[in-house]
Amino acid sequence: MSDPTEPFDLYAADEFRVVGRATRGECHADRSLIHAVARVHVWDANGRLLLQLRSASKDIQPGKWDMAVGGHLLPGEEAEAAARREMREELGVDAGELVLLHRFLMRSPVETEWVTTYSTVHSGPFSPDPEEIAELRFWTCARIDDALGTGIFSPALEDEYRRLPRNEGGFPCPPK
Repeated sequence: MSDPTEPFDLYAADEFRVVGRATRGECHADRSLIHAVARVHVWDANGRLLLQLRSASKDIQPGKWDMAVGGHLLPGEEAEAAARREMREELGVDAGELVLLHRFLMRSPVETEWVTTYSTVHSGPFSPDPEEIAELRFWTCARIDDALGTGIFSPALEDEYRRLPRNEGGFPCPPK
């Protein structure tokens, strides 16, 4: 269960720089309070993308399919450290090599976040946190493409998926 009193660092809109602090509840009630998240796309050896079905108790996008790993940075935490911590907390595994994909400012109807996204290859086994994740499943890119826009994915996943580097055939590329 998410704690609305959990402290988040606040960031400037023009650069990834800490400018203050607020609680999770304040950040999710005021889009002007910019906080930060780290995400990880997890691929298997066959080029399938691991997705998580968010638990019904999540405060943002419950019951939607989402990136395998994502979470807010703790105060003073670097994005890569947060990505590694979230891999352990959400999937029960060590991240191994993380490839930095991108960092961007995302504005949604609920919040504004600096998003730092990594990619890795890991085929499991996983030990998902049942409070965070209702189900884990590897998806082919074709299956994800077919389901885009149907409402089963979080808006963040749809945005991230479209940002993935593509190969000559137009499909997302797992890290090398």
